[in-house]
Amino acid sequence: MGRIRRAPRGESLERNKKGRRSGEVPHPFSVVFCFSLFFPQLRVPRRRAVMLLALGALMLGLAGAMEIQVPEEPVVALYGQDTTLHCSFTPEANFSLKDLSLIWQLTDTKRLVHSFSGGRDQLTDQGGGYTNRTALFYDQLSQGNVSLLLRRVEIADEGSFTCFVRVRDYNSAAVTLQVAAPYSKPSLNLEPNKDLKPGDRAVVTCQSSYGYPEASVLWQDSHGANITENVTTSQVANEEGLFDVYSVLHVLVEPSSTYSCLVRNPVLQQETHASVTITGQHLAFPAVALWVTVGLSICIVVLLVILAYICQKKIRQSCEEEENAGTEEQDMEGEEQKTALQPLKSTEDKADNEQEIV
Repeated sequence: MGRIRRAPRGESLERNKKGRRSGEVPHPFSVVFCFSLFFPQLRVPRRRAVMLLALGALMLGLAGAMEIQVPEEPVVALYGQDTTLHCSFTPEANFSLKDLSLIWQLTDTKRLVHSFSGGRDQLTDQGGGYTNRTALFYDQLSQGNVSLLLRRVEIADEGSFTCFVRVRDYNSAAVTLQVAAPYSKPSLNLEPNKDLKPGDRAVVTCQSSYGYPEASVLWQDSHGANITENVTTSQVANEEGLFDVYSVLHVLVEPSSTYSCLVRNPVLQQETHASVTITGQHLAFPAVALWVTVGLSICIVVLLVILAYICQKKIRQSCEEEENAGTEEQDMEGEEQKTALQPLKSTEDKADNEQEIV
Protein backbone atom coordinates (compact mmCIF):
# COMPACT_ATOMS: atom_id res chain seq x y z
CA MET A 1 0.00 0.00 0.00
CA GLY A 2 3.00 2.27 0.46
CA ARG A 3 3.68 4.87 3.10
CA ILE A 4 0.84 6.79 4.68
CA ARG A 5 0.77 10.53 4.07
CA ARG A 6 -1.11 12.68 6.50
CA ALA A 7 -2.75 15.77 5.13
CA PRO A 8 -1.58 18.82 7.17
CA ARG A 9 -4.18 20.37 9.35
CA GLY A 10 -6.53 22.63 7.46
CA GLU A 11 -4.99 21.76 4.11
CA SER A 12 -6.86 20.61 1.06
CA LEU A 13 -4.66 19.07 -1.63
CA GLU A 14 -6.95 20.21 -4.40
CA ARG A 15 -6.31 23.59 -5.98
CA ASN A 16 -8.30 25.56 -8.46
CA LYS A 17 -6.93 27.28 -11.55
CA LYS A 18 -5.86 30.36 -9.59
CA GLY A 19 -3.78 28.28 -7.23
CA ARG A 20 -6.18 28.59 -4.28
CA ARG A 21 -7.06 25.41 -2.49
CA SER A 22 -10.56 24.19 -3.37
CA GLY A 23 -13.08 24.64 -0.62
CA GLU A 24 -10.97 27.26 1.18
CA VAL A 25 -11.72 30.91 1.73
CA PRO A 26 -9.11 33.70 1.81
CA HIS A 27 -7.00 33.60 4.93
CA PRO A 28 -8.15 36.35 7.34
CA PHE A 29 -4.67 37.87 7.31
CA SER A 30 -3.85 37.17 3.69
CA VAL A 31 -2.76 39.86 1.26
CA VAL A 32 -5.91 39.43 -0.81
CA PHE A 33 -8.16 39.89 2.20
CA CYS A 34 -6.31 42.95 3.46
CA PHE A 35 -6.43 44.55 0.04
CA SER A 36 -10.15 43.85 -0.13
CA LEU A 37 -10.61 45.74 3.11
CA PHE A 38 -8.45 48.74 2.41
CA PHE A 39 -8.71 49.07 -1.36
CA PRO A 40 -12.30 49.34 -2.57
CA GLN A 41 -11.16 49.26 -6.19
CA LEU A 42 -10.83 45.49 -5.79
CA ARG A 43 -14.63 45.52 -5.89
CA VAL A 44 -14.96 43.30 -2.83
CA PRO A 45 -17.76 44.66 -0.59
CA ARG A 46 -16.69 45.30 2.99
CA ARG A 47 -19.64 43.27 4.29
CA ARG A 48 -18.60 40.29 2.20
CA ALA A 49 -15.04 40.68 3.39
CA VAL A 50 -16.21 40.55 6.99
CA MET A 51 -18.25 37.45 6.22
CA LEU A 52 -15.24 35.87 4.57
CA LEU A 53 -13.21 36.72 7.64
CA ALA A 54 -15.69 35.04 9.94
CA LEU A 55 -16.14 32.03 7.68
CA GLY A 56 -12.40 31.66 7.23
CA ALA A 57 -11.82 31.73 10.95
CA LEU A 58 -14.56 29.14 11.41
CA MET A 59 -13.16 26.84 8.72
CA LEU A 60 -9.64 27.11 10.06
CA GLY A 61 -10.88 26.31 13.53
CA LEU A 62 -12.92 23.34 12.37
CA ALA A 63 -10.22 21.94 10.14
CA GLY A 64 -7.56 22.23 12.74
CA ALA A 65 -8.35 19.00 14.58
CA MET A 66 -8.85 16.46 11.73
CA GLU A 67 -6.11 14.46 10.08
CA ILE A 68 -6.64 12.23 7.05
CA GLN A 69 -4.30 9.40 6.13
CA VAL A 70 -3.80 8.43 2.48
CA PRO A 71 -1.03 6.51 0.65
CA GLU A 72 1.98 8.60 -0.28
CA GLU A 73 2.79 6.49 -3.32
CA PRO A 74 0.41 5.96 -6.26
CA VAL A 75 -1.93 3.01 -5.98
CA VAL A 76 -1.18 0.56 -8.82
CA ALA A 77 -4.28 -1.28 -10.05
CA LEU A 78 -4.49 -4.01 -12.66
CA TYR A 79 -6.78 -3.37 -15.58
CA GLY A 80 -10.11 -5.18 -15.16
CA GLN A 81 -9.47 -5.98 -11.48
CA ASP A 82 -10.84 -4.39 -8.31
CA THR A 83 -8.74 -1.97 -6.29
CA THR A 84 -9.00 0.05 -3.08
CA LEU A 85 -8.23 3.75 -2.70
CA HIS A 86 -7.27 4.01 0.95
CA CYS A 87 -8.42 6.94 3.06
CA SER A 88 -8.97 7.02 6.82
CA PHE A 89 -9.26 9.30 9.84
CA THR A 90 -9.35 8.87 13.60
CA PRO A 91 -12.94 9.26 14.84
CA GLU A 92 -13.86 10.66 18.22
CA ALA A 93 -15.26 8.46 20.97
CA ASN A 94 -18.87 9.55 20.45
CA PHE A 95 -18.68 9.34 16.66
CA SER A 96 -21.93 8.55 14.81
CA LEU A 97 -22.27 7.68 11.12
CA LYS A 98 -25.10 10.20 10.87
CA ASP A 99 -22.51 12.90 11.50
CA LEU A 100 -20.27 11.65 8.68
CA SER A 101 -20.25 13.29 5.27
CA LEU A 102 -17.92 11.69 2.74
CA ILE A 103 -17.28 12.62 -0.87
CA TRP A 104 -14.95 10.95 -3.36
CA GLN A 105 -14.44 12.94 -6.55
CA LEU A 106 -11.95 13.35 -9.38
CA THR A 107 -9.40 15.96 -8.42
CA ASP A 108 -9.20 17.65 -11.81
CA THR A 109 -12.75 17.56 -13.13
CA LYS A 110 -14.60 17.53 -9.77
CA ARG A 111 -16.69 14.68 -11.12
CA LEU A 112 -18.50 12.84 -8.35
CA VAL A 113 -17.34 9.27 -7.84
CA HIS A 114 -19.09 8.36 -4.57
CA SER A 115 -20.96 10.21 -1.82
CA PHE A 116 -22.11 9.20 1.66
CA SER A 117 -24.04 11.27 4.19
CA GLY A 118 -26.83 10.87 6.72
CA GLY A 119 -25.83 7.27 7.28
CA ARG A 120 -26.32 6.11 3.66
CA ASP A 121 -25.01 6.47 0.11
CA GLN A 122 -26.00 9.53 -1.89
CA LEU A 123 -25.41 8.56 -5.53
CA THR A 124 -27.91 10.72 -7.37
CA ASP A 125 -25.19 12.89 -8.89
CA GLN A 126 -22.68 10.07 -9.37
CA GLY A 127 -20.82 10.10 -12.68
CA GLY A 128 -22.21 7.63 -15.17
CA GLY A 129 -18.91 5.85 -15.64
CA TYR A 130 -18.90 4.81 -11.97
CA THR A 131 -22.41 3.41 -11.71
CA ASN A 132 -22.37 0.04 -9.89
CA ARG A 133 -18.57 0.22 -9.72
CA THR A 134 -18.00 1.90 -6.34
CA ALA A 135 -18.60 0.92 -2.75
CA LEU A 136 -17.43 1.73 0.77
CA PHE A 137 -16.36 -0.60 3.54
CA TYR A 138 -19.55 0.02 5.47
CA ASP A 139 -18.69 -2.22 8.40
CA GLN A 140 -15.48 -0.22 8.94
CA LEU A 141 -16.83 3.31 8.62
CA SER A 142 -17.30 3.59 12.37
CA GLN A 143 -13.55 2.92 12.77
CA GLY A 144 -12.73 5.77 10.41
CA ASN A 145 -12.04 3.70 7.29
CA VAL A 146 -13.55 5.72 4.45
CA SER A 147 -11.61 3.94 1.68
CA LEU A 148 -13.22 3.55 -1.73
CA LEU A 149 -13.59 0.18 -3.45
CA LEU A 150 -13.38 0.63 -7.21
CA ARG A 151 -14.49 -2.37 -9.25
CA ARG A 152 -13.37 -3.42 -12.75
CA VAL A 153 -10.69 -0.79 -13.14
CA GLU A 154 -10.56 0.91 -16.53
CA ILE A 155 -7.81 2.89 -18.23
CA ALA A 156 -9.97 6.01 -17.90
CA ASP A 157 -9.87 5.64 -14.10
CA GLU A 158 -6.21 6.59 -13.99
CA GLY A 159 -5.62 9.88 -12.22
CA SER A 160 -6.08 11.66 -8.90
CA PHE A 161 -9.04 11.09 -6.55
CA THR A 162 -9.84 13.44 -3.68
CA CYS A 163 -11.29 12.15 -0.42
CA PHE A 164 -13.38 14.80 1.42
CA VAL A 165 -14.33 13.98 5.02
CA ARG A 166 -16.47 16.03 7.39
CA VAL A 167 -17.72 15.06 10.83
CA ARG A 168 -17.47 18.11 13.04
CA ASP A 169 -14.18 18.96 11.47
CA TYR A 170 -13.38 19.00 7.77
CA ASN A 171 -10.40 17.98 5.67
CA SER A 172 -9.46 16.36 2.39
CA ALA A 173 -6.56 14.51 0.75
CA ALA A 174 -5.79 13.12 -2.69
CA VAL A 175 -4.92 9.59 -3.82
CA THR A 176 -3.25 8.86 -7.16
CA LEU A 177 -4.35 5.80 -9.11
CA GLN A 178 -2.00 4.23 -11.65
CA VAL A 179 -3.55 1.63 -13.98
CA ALA A 180 -1.39 -1.13 -15.46
CA ALA A 181 -1.87 -4.22 -17.61
CA PRO A 182 0.75 -6.92 -18.30
CA TYR A 183 1.82 -7.49 -21.89
CA SER A 184 1.28 -10.81 -23.62
CA LYS A 185 4.23 -13.04 -24.52
CA PRO A 186 5.72 -11.70 -27.76
CA SER A 187 5.23 -13.61 -30.99
CA LEU A 188 8.12 -13.52 -33.47
CA ASN A 189 7.98 -13.94 -37.23
CA LEU A 190 10.82 -14.27 -39.75
CA GLU A 191 10.35 -13.02 -43.30
CA PRO A 192 11.24 -14.56 -45.64
CA ASN A 193 11.33 -17.85 -43.79
CA LYS A 194 12.66 -20.01 -46.64
CA ASP A 195 15.21 -19.95 -49.45
CA LEU A 196 17.55 -17.92 -47.24
CA LYS A 197 21.29 -17.78 -47.86
CA PRO A 198 24.01 -16.33 -45.63
CA GLY A 199 24.25 -12.61 -46.25
CA ASP A 200 20.62 -12.22 -47.28
CA ARG A 201 18.51 -9.50 -45.66
CA ALA A 202 15.65 -10.65 -43.46
CA VAL A 203 13.02 -9.02 -41.25
CA VAL A 204 12.15 -10.25 -37.75
CA THR A 205 8.89 -8.88 -36.33
CA CYS A 206 7.89 -8.90 -32.65
CA GLN A 207 4.30 -8.38 -31.55
CA SER A 208 2.86 -8.11 -28.03
CA SER A 209 -0.63 -6.99 -27.04
CA TYR A 210 -3.03 -5.83 -24.32
CA GLY A 211 -0.55 -3.96 -22.15
CA TYR A 212 -0.56 -0.62 -20.35
CA PRO A 213 1.16 1.82 -20.16
CA GLU A 214 3.42 1.98 -23.23
CA ALA A 215 6.16 -0.63 -23.13
CA SER A 216 9.89 -0.39 -23.68
CA VAL A 217 11.16 -2.81 -26.35
CA LEU A 218 14.70 -4.21 -26.39
CA TRP A 219 16.33 -6.44 -29.03
CA GLN A 220 19.39 -8.60 -28.36
CA ASP A 221 21.57 -10.85 -30.50
CA SER A 222 23.12 -14.24 -29.69
CA HIS A 223 25.72 -12.60 -27.44
CA GLY A 224 23.23 -10.47 -25.51
CA ALA A 225 24.31 -7.27 -27.24
CA ASN A 226 21.76 -4.50 -27.71
CA ILE A 227 20.77 -4.19 -31.38
CA THR A 228 17.77 -1.91 -30.89
CA GLU A 229 19.28 0.74 -33.17
CA ASN A 230 18.17 -1.34 -36.19
CA VAL A 231 14.57 -1.45 -34.96
CA THR A 232 11.36 0.38 -35.79
CA THR A 233 8.71 0.19 -33.03
CA SER A 234 5.11 1.38 -33.01
CA GLN A 235 2.54 1.24 -30.20
CA VAL A 236 -1.16 1.72 -30.89
CA ALA A 237 -3.97 1.90 -28.32
CA ASN A 238 -7.08 -0.16 -28.97
CA GLU A 239 -10.66 0.76 -28.07
CA GLU A 240 -10.10 -0.20 -24.44
CA GLY A 241 -7.00 1.96 -24.17
CA LEU A 242 -4.60 -0.99 -24.06
CA PHE A 243 -1.50 -0.91 -26.24
CA ASP A 244 -0.47 -3.28 -29.02
CA VAL A 245 3.29 -3.23 -29.64
CA TYR A 246 4.74 -3.95 -33.08
CA SER A 247 8.53 -3.92 -33.47
CA VAL A 248 10.54 -4.67 -36.64
CA LEU A 249 14.22 -5.72 -36.74
CA HIS A 250 16.24 -5.76 -39.99
CA VAL A 251 19.15 -8.25 -40.04
CA LEU A 252 21.71 -9.86 -42.35
CA VAL A 253 21.25 -13.62 -42.26
CA GLU A 254 23.98 -15.56 -40.48
CA PRO A 255 23.90 -19.29 -39.69
CA SER A 256 23.05 -20.20 -36.09
CA SER A 257 22.07 -16.66 -35.08
CA THR A 258 19.55 -15.96 -32.29
CA TYR A 259 17.51 -12.78 -31.98
CA SER A 260 15.52 -11.97 -28.82
CA CYS A 261 12.72 -9.45 -28.33
CA LEU A 262 12.10 -8.21 -24.76
CA VAL A 263 8.93 -6.26 -23.89
CA ARG A 264 8.95 -4.50 -20.51
CA ASN A 265 6.11 -2.89 -18.57
CA PRO A 266 7.64 0.07 -16.67
CA VAL A 267 4.95 0.19 -13.98
CA LEU A 268 4.66 -3.52 -13.18
CA GLN A 269 8.40 -4.11 -13.77
CA GLN A 270 7.21 -7.05 -15.85
CA GLU A 271 9.42 -8.37 -18.64
CA THR A 272 8.39 -10.94 -21.22
CA HIS A 273 10.46 -12.12 -24.15
CA ALA A 274 10.70 -14.51 -27.08
CA SER A 275 13.54 -15.62 -29.37
CA VAL A 276 14.03 -16.88 -32.91
CA THR A 277 17.08 -18.82 -34.09
CA ILE A 278 18.24 -19.01 -37.71
CA THR A 279 20.04 -22.35 -38.13
CA GLY A 280 21.23 -24.42 -41.09
CA GLN A 281 17.76 -25.83 -41.65
CA HIS A 282 16.50 -22.36 -42.50
CA LEU A 283 19.22 -21.77 -45.11
CA ALA A 284 18.63 -23.22 -48.59
CA PHE A 285 20.81 -23.54 -51.70
CA PRO A 286 19.59 -22.13 -55.01
CA ALA A 287 17.76 -24.65 -57.23
CA VAL A 288 20.52 -24.77 -59.91
CA ALA A 289 23.25 -25.38 -57.36
CA LEU A 290 21.18 -28.13 -55.80
CA TRP A 291 20.72 -29.99 -59.09
CA VAL A 292 24.40 -29.57 -59.96
CA THR A 293 25.37 -31.02 -56.61
CA VAL A 294 23.03 -33.98 -57.04
CA GLY A 295 24.29 -34.63 -60.59
CA LEU A 296 27.93 -34.54 -59.55
CA SER A 297 27.22 -36.91 -56.70
CA ILE A 298 25.56 -39.40 -59.05
CA CYS A 299 28.45 -39.18 -61.54
CA ILE A 300 30.99 -39.79 -58.81
CA VAL A 301 29.10 -42.84 -57.59
CA VAL A 302 28.85 -44.25 -61.15
CA LEU A 303 32.56 -43.69 -61.76
CA LEU A 304 33.42 -45.44 -58.53
CA VAL A 305 31.28 -48.42 -59.52
CA ILE A 306 32.91 -48.59 -62.97
CA LEU A 307 36.41 -48.35 -61.50
CA ALA A 308 35.61 -51.08 -59.03
CA TYR A 309 34.31 -53.31 -61.83
CA ILE A 310 37.39 -52.69 -63.99
CA CYS A 311 39.76 -53.38 -61.12
CA GLN A 312 37.95 -56.56 -60.24
CA LYS A 313 38.02 -57.69 -63.86
CA LYS A 314 41.74 -57.02 -64.19
CA ILE A 315 42.48 -58.86 -61.00
CA ARG A 316 40.47 -61.85 -62.22
CA GLN A 317 42.29 -61.85 -65.57
CA SER A 318 45.64 -61.68 -63.85
CA CYS A 319 44.77 -64.64 -61.68
CA GLU A 320 43.61 -66.66 -64.69
CA GLU A 321 46.80 -65.85 -66.59
CA GLU A 322 48.92 -66.98 -63.66
CA GLU A 323 46.97 -70.23 -63.45
CA ASN A 324 47.36 -70.84 -67.20
CA ALA A 325 51.06 -70.10 -67.04
CA GLY A 326 51.51 -72.65 -64.25
CA THR A 327 49.66 -75.32 -66.23
CA GLU A 328 51.78 -74.75 -69.34
CA GLU A 329 54.98 -75.05 -67.33
CA GLN A 330 53.84 -78.35 -65.90
CA ASP A 331 53.01 -79.66 -69.39
CA MET A 332 56.37 -78.61 -70.76
CA GLU A 333 58.22 -80.33 -67.92
CA GLY A 334 56.32 -83.55 -68.60
CA GLU A 335 57.17 -83.48 -72.30
CA GLU A 336 60.86 -82.86 -71.55
CA GLN A 337 60.95 -85.89 -69.30
CA LYS A 338 59.40 -88.05 -72.04
CA THR A 339 61.91 -86.78 -74.57
CA ALA A 340 64.83 -87.62 -72.28
CA LEU A 341 63.63 -91.18 -71.78
CA GLN A 342 63.07 -92.00 -75.47
CA PRO A 343 66.84 -92.14 -76.54
CA LEU A 344 67.67 -94.41 -73.66
CA LYS A 345 64.98 -96.83 -74.68
CA SER A 346 66.18 -96.86 -78.28
CA THR A 347 69.73 -97.79 -77.19
CA GLU A 348 68.46 -100.69 -75.13
CA ASP A 349 66.41 -102.01 -78.02
CA LYS A 350 69.41 -101.78 -80.31
CA ALA A 351 71.56 -103.78 -77.86
CA ASP A 352 68.99 -106.51 -77.64
CA ASN A 353 68.85 -106.82 -81.41
CA GLU A 354 72.60 -107.16 -81.63
CA GLN A 355 72.56 -109.98 -79.11
CA GLU A 356 69.98 -111.85 -81.11
CA ILE A 357 72.08 -111.63 -84.26
CA VAL A 358 75.12 -113.05 -82.55
